[in-house]
Formats: sequence, C-alpha cells, structure tokens
Amino acid sequence: MHDIEYNLKCLEQVVIVGCGRVGCQLGKLWRDSGLDVTGVVRSREKSGRLVESGLHTVLADLDEEQVVLDVPFQGAAVYYAVPPPDKGVEDTRIQRFLGNLDDKNRPAVLVYLGTTGVYGHCHGAWITEDQVPNPQNLRSQRRLHAENQLVDWHHKTGIPVVILRISGIYGPERLPLMSLKRRQAILNEADSPFSNRIHADDLVSICQLAAIRATSLHTYNISDGSPCKMSTYYDLVALSAGLEKPLTLSWQEAGIALTPSMLEFLRESRRIDNRRMLAELGVVLKYPTLIQGLQQCGLN
Repeated sequence: MHDIEYNLKCLEQVVIVGCGRVGCQLGKLWRDSGLDVTGVVRSREKSGRLVESGLHTVLADLDEEQVVLDVPFQGAAVYYAVPPPDKGVEDTRIQRFLGNLDDKNRPAVLVYLGTTGVYGHCHGAWITEDQVPNPQNLRSQRRLHAENQLVDWHHKTGIPVVILRISGIYGPERLPLMSLKRRQAILNEADSPFSNRIHADDLVSICQLAAIRATSLHTYNISDGSPCKMSTYYDLVALSAGLEKPLTLSWQEAGIALTPSMLEFLRESRRIDNRRMLAELGVVLKYPTLIQGLQQCGLN
C-alpha cells in the first residue's frame, strides 16, 4: 500500500493519447482520484465526448508529418491507445508521438495499450509473457513495431514503460449483438479458435494499476484467464441476450461466407495466461469469467 500511495503522489496529471471509449472511462477513474486528465483525439466530434466526461481536450493528428502535441506531459501518467496506421509494417504514429517527448516534457510513466495479436497463431497453447512474439499479419506486425520502439525509448530515457497486451474487450455496447440478430453464421466448435476476453471495467482498473505500480520496463498479458472457443463465446452471448444461437460453418464454408479480415482473425488460436498480471499488479478481477461479465451487461 505504501508503494501505491507514494507513486500516486509522484503523478502530477494524466494524459490519454487516443482517448476513445476505454480512455474516457479511464479518465473518469483518474479524475475521481483527484488528478487532472487530458485526452488527445484527432476529431472535434470525439473531443465533444471528452468534454462531456469532464476531461480536458487536445486535438492532434499523428498522421501529420510535423505534428506538435501541445500537451504538458511533465510528471504525467501517459497512456498511448492510438492504433497503428492501416498499411505497412511500421507504426509511424507512435514514432511521431515519441518525437514530442523530450527532457523538458518528461512523463512519469508511459503505458501502451497493445494486443495479444503479437503472439500470432499458437495452436491453442497457453501463452505467458515469455512467449516470443510471432505476428503473422501486417496489423500485428505494426503492433510489435510499436512495442519495440517503446522498449528502445525506455532504454534511452529510463522512464518506466508498461506494455499491456490486451485480449478482446467486451462489456455493454461491446458485444456481437447485431451479427447475432442478423443470424450471421460462425465457425463450428471443432474448427473454432480459442477466444480470450477482458471486461472493459476490469481493463480500466488494470490500466490505472499499471501506471501506479510501474518502476521499469514491464509487459503484461491482459485477460480474465478464462478462455473459451469462439463458438462458445457467441453461444453464451446469444443465451444471455435471449437470442438464437448462430448457425455454424465448416472451414470450407467459412472461406466463402466470411470476410478476409474475419478469416484472418479466426486463423489464430491461443490461450492467454494472466498470472503475472494478477501477481505483480495486484489485480482482483470483478469479472473473472465470461458468464459473470455478461450478467453485468444487462442483456435480459
């Protein structure tokens, strides 16, 4: 408890770069802790949502070559939640972001909201943070490129960096209800990959703890630790919402009926081990199972 209180006192403010739905929820949590929160977004439409949440707002587009972030990063817990560009194997956006940080504007800690996609296809094996990343699509390769840049930046500056490899986020307004209502078919259970999830409320709490407990370079798998087949996930959501279970497809049928992006996602199977997160961050999950989390979503 002493370490938590000490680290909280060392933080002067919070900055969330790429402040979307999770960022707004996280910002409110930090604001309730007594710190000023600034959200960085690229459009005025999104900035309106931040203002409604009581957060300061800065407009910036990290696709601009000479972007200047007019943000006071000094002494801040900084969260970076901007997705990489849509093309290439490099994350040019995070390069431009890091270029705005210097000795006169040093954050206290930088937390990166990444993805378990960097592990690639693991044939359903249990995966810890010691697993060597093996991204097998361009999107995940860009994510790993971002991680590597942050590691290099940490070694140059000595500023604590926390890399969160986040599983699929679910919660109210984050469920596949529309596809279920449209009776969109899914891959059958035998061929379905494992699906890993984290409830949005738990993710926000974890993000706060990650900044408070950071001392050096840390990497954490973010998951509830209760993976299930993707087909099971859809069946449980349907059951909770009082909808019919989706029809199922073989791989051959899926290759014709599903989009290339969905097929790319379905080709990767892994089970995410969350023990380091629980032990080192002191996380107590509100929703350690999908069934508990779906009960909170108020579907019935």
